Amino acid sequence: MGKITSTSKEVSVDTIEKGLLPDASPLSSSSPASPSSPRLETPDEVAMAHPEWRAAEKRLVRKLDMTLMPVIWTLYMFNYLDRNNLAQAKLNKFEADLGLVGEQFNTAVAIFNVGYMVAQLPSNMLITRVRPSIYLPCCVLLWSCVSASTAAAKNFSSLVAIRVILGVVEAPFFPGIFYVLSCWYTQKEIAFRTAILYSGMLIATAFSGLIAAAVFAHLDGARGLAGWQWLFIIEGAGSFASAFAALAFLPDYVGSRTGMCSWLMSERELQVAAQRMDADRVSVPEEKSSVWRGLGLAVKDARTWAFVCMMAFYLSSHGLNSFFPTIVQGFRLGSNTTTLMLTAPPYLLAAVVALCVAVSSDRRADRGLHIVGPVCVAMLGFVISAATTNRPARYFASFLYLPGAFASTGLIFSWAASVASETPEKRATATSIVCLLAQVGNIWSPYFFRPADNPRYLLAFLLMMVFSFMCIGTVFWMRWSLGRANRRMVEGAEGTGRRVRLYIL
Repeated sequence: MGKITSTSKEVSVDTIEKGLLPDASPLSSSSPASPSSPRLETPDEVAMAHPEWRAAEKRLVRKLDMTLMPVIWTLYMFNYLDRNNLAQAKLNKFEADLGLVGEQFNTAVAIFNVGYMVAQLPSNMLITRVRPSIYLPCCVLLWSCVSASTAAAKNFSSLVAIRVILGVVEAPFFPGIFYVLSCWYTQKEIAFRTAILYSGMLIATAFSGLIAAAVFAHLDGARGLAGWQWLFIIEGAGSFASAFAALAFLPDYVGSRTGMCSWLMSERELQVAAQRMDADRVSVPEEKSSVWRGLGLAVKDARTWAFVCMMAFYLSSHGLNSFFPTIVQGFRLGSNTTTLMLTAPPYLLAAVVALCVAVSSDRRADRGLHIVGPVCVAMLGFVISAATTNRPARYFASFLYLPGAFASTGLIFSWAASVASETPEKRATATSIVCLLAQVGNIWSPYFFRPADNPRYLLAFLLMMVFSFMCIGTVFWMRWSLGRANRRMVEGAEGTGRRVRLYIL
């Protein structure tokens, strides 16, 4: 095993006990400069534990939470509004107007992920060499125009073409914005922030039904356009406007002086940001840094492929997102407006549950069990839906499987990013590989919901249970693998007086 190193200078136990900083004088009240405060320039763990440095770090994190997080939350909300508004359009003559038959609607849902997969890895390899503060907002401008153009679709062929292009232009956003998050937030902070990001998706899905209900009720037929056409135009316009806010408030990388950093962050804050992220990397043998080297490291790491399987199984286990309005319509609880309004409460609950799970995950420094728990709750909902035709019971089940299915999505990505943290390039390419190949779950899962199975969709719920079991299996394998790696790092550091930063299980 190679020498264990850390990206920050290690401090021995003896040094800590004596109150010494490496290459510095002993800390004492008689020090002439700043009585007991270490220099902010040093990345030593002793200095970083000092109250002055901790206070500076808290101010930095608070500033990121008040600027970066609201912008990316808004962008991600519009991202999902534009991506998934087919689900609502289906309830407003969408299939009839475009002449869709059989499983053509399912194909239109699934084909988006083909374009998404094609563009994702090249984009994330590129993002370490460009400015995210410009690149990502430009992607938002493009996808908003493409999404709005769905209103001009006339048949199945034109719809498929638009959906493929939409997948291509949306592909850079999530892995790109997640990579930016992982550059600014530490392992113990990122799960909660990722959950906040994912709550944008859940809020978007919840309110998309309410927005669609209002649009279909008041604009259907206005100026010769169907309600579903107005839906695509309005939501595309919202995405277009949000891109301009992103140009001002998105940062680039730690250490850069561009983007938000050029006008909102002081030199001291940028120093603190660089020090804390440098110290946050797992203590593994250091590797040379390049895009292709990062790709090689990610591909050779068995854990990358385990995360691909975990995420693919996870996405397959909740492939009902684009069909939930249709499922609720099958309960026959009222008009289409009532149906769209009833889709909102389970997603709102899911947003709250996701945030609670993330807070617990960060506080307990645990990922695996916080993924398994919600998946088990989702499985209970699937069992109820498969076992009964009682309408109230099936609607109640949605309050189990939707929060359970979506509560842990952010944890998987944050876990993958923290495990692949040897170099920025490996982190970018590994998370992109996970995002890319896991999309197979989104490609085949729409076909679980066969038109002939409506309204019960028994086969779909059974398949989602199976994939939930498979997801749980990969989570436990990952915990075993990382636990073994942690033991090896501890054994390698024994007798050296060095601290090692371990993987979160």
